[in-house]
Amino acid sequence: MNKDQIRNIAIIAHVDHGKTTLVDALLKQSNTFRENSAEFAQTLIMDSGDQERERGITITAKTTAVEYNGYKINIVDTPGHADFSGEVERTLNMADGVLLVVDAAEGPMPQTKFVLSKALELGLKPIVVINKIDKPARRIDEVENEIADLFLELAVDDDQLLYPIYYATARDGKSWSEMPDNVDRHADLTPIFDAIISEIPAPNVTTDGDFQMLISALAYDSFMGKYAIGKIARGKVKSGDALVLVKTESELDAARLSKGGERVSEETRDDGREERRSINVLTTPTKFDKIFTYQGLSKTEVKEASAGDIVAISGVSGAKIGETLASASNPEPLPTIQIENPTLSIYLGPNTSPFKGREGEFTTSRQIGDRLMRELETNVALKVEPEGIGFKVSGRGELHLSVLIEQMRREGYEFEVGRPQVVTIEKNGETLEPVEEVFVEVSPEFVGVISQEFGTRRAELLNQETTSQGTIRTDYRIATRNLIGLRNLLLTATKGTLIMNSLPAGYQALAPSLQQLRNGALISFETGVSTPYSLQNAEARGELFIGPAVEVYAGQIIGLNNRREDLEVNVCRAKNLTNMRSKSSDGVVQLTPYTDLSLEQCLDFIENDELLEVTPQNLRLRKTELDPIKRKRAARQ
Repeated sequence: MNKDQIRNIAIIAHVDHGKTTLVDALLKQSNTFRENSAEFAQTLIMDSGDQERERGITITAKTTAVEYNGYKINIVDTPGHADFSGEVERTLNMADGVLLVVDAAEGPMPQTKFVLSKALELGLKPIVVINKIDKPARRIDEVENEIADLFLELAVDDDQLLYPIYYATARDGKSWSEMPDNVDRHADLTPIFDAIISEIPAPNVTTDGDFQMLISALAYDSFMGKYAIGKIARGKVKSGDALVLVKTESELDAARLSKGGERVSEETRDDGREERRSINVLTTPTKFDKIFTYQGLSKTEVKEASAGDIVAISGVSGAKIGETLASASNPEPLPTIQIENPTLSIYLGPNTSPFKGREGEFTTSRQIGDRLMRELETNVALKVEPEGIGFKVSGRGELHLSVLIEQMRREGYEFEVGRPQVVTIEKNGETLEPVEEVFVEVSPEFVGVISQEFGTRRAELLNQETTSQGTIRTDYRIATRNLIGLRNLLLTATKGTLIMNSLPAGYQALAPSLQQLRNGALISFETGVSTPYSLQNAEARGELFIGPAVEVYAGQIIGLNNRREDLEVNVCRAKNLTNMRSKSSDGVVQLTPYTDLSLEQCLDFIENDELLEVTPQNLRLRKTELDPIKRKRAARQ
C-alpha cells in the first residue's frame, strides 16, 4: 500500500480515561467485525490478558488496524498506568500521531503529562479527545484550559500548540467536532476518523533504498514462534530477502561477535561538517519465515510490505527490542529506543522455606533465571542482575513488579521475593534516589489522615485545592522508597474512596531511612496445622493473616502484632481433653475473620528481615532467618 494511504496513530491517556474503550468503538464502526461475531458483543477487546481483565487496566501495548475510506489506520493501544510507561516509550516510535484522551471530569492527570511529553518530544501530531462528556460532573471549559496549559508547558515547537479538540462518549461510540447540546442524539465516530485522515501526517519514511526497520515489539505464538514487530522506515521487504540484525556496539554486542556476528565500520558526516566519527555496528545474518500486516485483531500474511506500514515478521529467532532489522546489502542501524531508568528493585530467588518444592512446577534457580531472561525480551523497562542464588529484578514501580510476580506464579513457578528497595544512581560523587510527584484526591473529612501520613513520610506539600466536585486535590513530592506501602494504607484509611496517582519527578540526594512504620509481626513458634483453639488466643494479640486448618512452619508470619515488637505465638496447639466439663469452655470457638492479604499488600507489608514465599497455591510471609535464636542474635548486632 502507498505510504500516503497509511496513518499510524497511538492512543495515549491516563489510566481509566477510555483509551481501550475508544479502540473498541473504532474497531466496531470500521466494520472490522461482523455484527453477529463474538467480538462485536465484547468490551475492552484489546485487553486480552487475564490480569488485564481482572485488574481492569492495560498492561502491554497492542497493535491493530482498520480500513476507512481507502486508508489503512494502524492503531497502537498503550497502557495508562505510570508503572507500564516503558510500553509507551517503546511503541510511540511506530506512530506518526497520537489521540490524547482526557476525561471530561478529571481533566489532565499525571500520566497524561508523561505520555504527552514523550509524544511531543518525538514530534508526533496530537489530536485531543475529551471523553466521557456525558458525565454529570463534566467541566468542559476548565478541562480545555488545563489541556492548553499542559501543551504550553510541554510543547517543543510552536506548531504543537495548534491541536484540534473533539468530544466523545467512547462507551456509546459517539463523537463531535464541537461540544453538543444533547449527548443523547444520534452520532458516531466519523469526526474522529476524518480527523485521523486529515490531521495525522502520512509516515515520514523513505520508500526507496534498502530495507530498514526498528524492532519495537515482540510477540509469540505456538505455531509461528517469535514475531519481530515495527514500522518499516525505509524500502520494502519481500519473502526470501536476505536480512541481518544490526545493533550499535556495546558490551552485550561484544559477546555476540564470538557467535558469528560481523563488525561493520562506517564513517558518517555530522551536519555536513568536516569532522568524521566512526560507528561500529554488529550484524548477525538472520532468516525469517513470513511477513504479516495487521487487520483488526488478526494478522494477514503478505508477500511484500513497504515503508510506512507496521508489520510483524515471523521466524527471526534472535530478534530483540531496540535492534534494527535491515537488508544484508546495507546494514545500517536506526537510533535505539531510550527507556527511563527503573526506580524499584526486589530480590527474587528460589524458595528456601521448609515447604519448598511442594506446590510449584518450576523451583530451581536456573528455571527462574531462564524465565526472567525471556521476560527481558519484551519487558524493556525491566532489568535483571544475578544476586546470590537468586536475582535482583528492577522495574518502574510496585505494580510493574507485582504483575511479573503474579504471571510467574500462574505459570507454575515457586520462588521467594524480598522487600522492594529503591534504585539509586551515582552522580558527581553523590548518591541520588528517585522522587515522585503524588496526586491525591479525597473527600474533605479524610484530609487530616492524608496530611498525617504524608508528613510522617517526609513528603513536601506542593499544592492543595478544592475541585468543582467538592473534593480536595493535594500534590506532594516524596521519595519513592517512602511511598512503598502508602497506597494500601490510605485506601483503608479513606474507606476505599482515595484517588491516588504518581509520576516520576527526577532525583534528589539520598536522605536517611525512615524507621519501621508498622507494628511487629506475629510469628509461628512451631511447624504444624493451625487450630481454632490456638487462633482464638492469638487473635487477642493482634490481626491474623491465616485461618484454622492451615499448615504453617516455624518462622512464618501469621499476623500483625498490636505492639511494635515481634511476638512468637503457638497457633498449632490443640485443646487438652479432660473429663471435666463446663458451660464456658465447651462452646463452639468464634473467630474473627482473618485478613487475606493480596500480593501487593504482602509486598507492602514485609520489612528488610522478611521474605514473601510465592507459590501457585499460596502466599506466605516469613522471616528471612527462621531460627528464633539466630534471629534474636542478628537483631542485637
